[in-house]
Amino acid sequence: MTFRALRLPGAWEFTPRQFADPRGVFLEYFQGAPFAQTVGHRLTVAQANLSVSAAGVVRGLHYADVPPSQAKYVTCARGAVLDVVVDIRVGSPTFGQWDSVLLDDSDRRAIYLSEGLGHAFMSLEDGSTVLYLCSAPYAPGHEHGVNPLDPALGITWPTTARDGGPLTPLLSDKDAAAPSLAEAVAGGLLPRWEVALEFERSLAPEK
Repeated sequence: MTFRALRLPGAWEFTPRQFADPRGVFLEYFQGAPFAQTVGHRLTVAQANLSVSAAGVVRGLHYADVPPSQAKYVTCARGAVLDVVVDIRVGSPTFGQWDSVLLDDSDRRAIYLSEGLGHAFMSLEDGSTVLYLCSAPYAPGHEHGVNPLDPALGITWPTTARDGGPLTPLLSDKDAAAPSLAEAVAGGLLPRWEVALEFERSLAPEK
């Protein structure tokens, strides 16, 4: 397995080795030791989620209060999605910036985003199946969102599906009604950089 740090502190891309033969393909999409070496701490899995999305579906932009928030290790088992991470940590040197990774059933990459980062993806074909390993369970009342189509974010969402057809963003009512980034800042809803860093440091093993 290889890894690549994304442009935002606290986010990485992982690419597994695949072993193919006439029967199919085998791979290890998560490895605890390489992950801990890369990130600096182990991933405690408290919940595993699965979503299936039609082409054009946008899920997000989601985040949770820090602490404990919810770190995510995300991969696409079937189909393809453009996975996007946004730095919504107020005070971060990359606040408001985003990076993305194509997750699909060809390269079978995964993305990890630390606590306090925002997460969204767009499905590029019908039936795209996404798996999430989460560090904390879903916590109603502590989960929030920012509108992923907010022009201030400037996310370049795909307009063409994997099969070449047109893509139109399809959001849930909740995600469509989420505040803009500016509104979330004004409302004091976003995580703070120093708090997220302190929580991340608390996860590292004692020396």
